[in-house]
Amino acid sequence: MPMGSRAFSLLFGLKAPYFATVNPQFTVLEPNRAELIIRKRWWVQNHIKTVHVIAICNGLEAAMGALAEATVPPDKRWIPKGMEVTYPAKADTDVTCVAETDPEQWTGTDPDVPVRVRAERADGTVVVEGVIHLWVTARPGTDAAAATAEPPAVTATA
Repeated sequence: MPMGSRAFSLLFGLKAPYFATVNPQFTVLEPNRAELIIRKRWWVQNHIKTVHVIAICNGLEAAMGALAEATVPPDKRWIPKGMEVTYPAKADTDVTCVAETDPEQWTGTDPDVPVRVRAERADGTVVVEGVIHLWVTARPGTDAAAATAEPPAVTATA
């Protein structure tokens, strides 16, 4: 991991300040996979003393963002366009957030790239699982952008 796990996690929170609210501690960052830990602390708990699902979703989106930055081809850019999650169990311990893709998802022509996400308790029980959909398109000014640009509108004249 660039600059070590602790330094990378801190700098990641500075780049995207909202993610710092869950104090993510990255443990894995490689193409097609990212993992981080959210510690069960008072500020991420809900009224029943479990890690709040919105805090977990924040961690899942941070893991997805790190995965996307580590994986997206240099001639493309990405933006999240939606998240679908379920909550099969309570998060009563620290939570590990995992984001995963397959290499071929980044090489096709379909701009919709689904990123599989899940959050697990310390015992491995899945507490949140789902998909974050990314919209991946060519960066402006690249050959790929010119190839995928919309054709100019044709107007008829009399």
